[in-house]
Amino acid sequence: MMLTDAVYKRKNRKERILFLAKLLAYLAIVYFNLNHAATYDKFPWLFRITNALSFFLGANLVISLAWILIISWYTRRRLNKPVEKDNFMLGLNRISSVLNTVFFILSVMILFGIDLLKFVTSITIVAAAIALLSKDYITNIINGLIIMFSDQLSLGDHVKIGDYKGKILDITLINLVLQNDDDEIMIVPNSLVFTAIVVNQSKQNIKKLIIEFELDRKLAFTPDQLETRLKNSITAFESHYAKGSFLLRTMEIKKDHVLFKVQLTLPVADKQLEQQLRRTLNTEIISIAEKGV
Repeated sequence: MMLTDAVYKRKNRKERILFLAKLLAYLAIVYFNLNHAATYDKFPWLFRITNALSFFLGANLVISLAWILIISWYTRRRLNKPVEKDNFMLGLNRISSVLNTVFFILSVMILFGIDLLKFVTSITIVAAAIALLSKDYITNIINGLIIMFSDQLSLGDHVKIGDYKGKILDITLINLVLQNDDDEIMIVPNSLVFTAIVVNQSKQNIKKLIIEFELDRKLAFTPDQLETRLKNSITAFESHYAKGSFLLRTMEIKKDHVLFKVQLTLPVADKQLEQQLRRTLNTEIISIAEKGV
């Protein structure tokens, strides 16, 4: 069993213990309200505090109970399969956090004596206007939930989204966090995932290494000679990339130079191996550009 499975089990146990503690606190507040109501006549501020606490704890208990039941059902359904890249768990945690935040804000409003029914009624028109103004934000949230509850993109996948390439570090309700080959962090809006062409190399269980370069037409070489030279430069790595995957393509022939693209396929994504191959090929390309084939 993966370590992450044990982490989720511990989290589930902690959530159950925390649920019992919150339930006891909620019952204590309810008991106080029923048996010491006269106290509120002397301390009206205490009523607002207990009322806000009971509202938040009640909502939080419902959310926590739903979380525990869904997680218990889901882990049994998965039959202890690894959950280190599980989007369902990620999406469920995001939704729980959002709901808890909403009910916390409402409980604060109760604490300050704001009538929630009147507030909701008066803010309906304003909310409609806000929804129109923030439609892009809402679209990103909806897209984020779709991504989380699907298996098309997962944490750790190596993807290309439009012009962006990298490893998925996190999926939020607003964006995807990618790490490219230079260890730079890129924030990609979720809406872009549904409007751009997405290539998930991890789902294919392969990793393509591609290098584009130009060579001066004055150099004496043929494509076959160039391919042989480049292929021989990485002979030491033959067992590390897919046999027969090495390919040199002539992309464009211009007046002064020729544009080439060399590509090969790695059986699995290996950042260190990819860097070594890329460095070796680049060194050979520079040598060819300076001295010819």
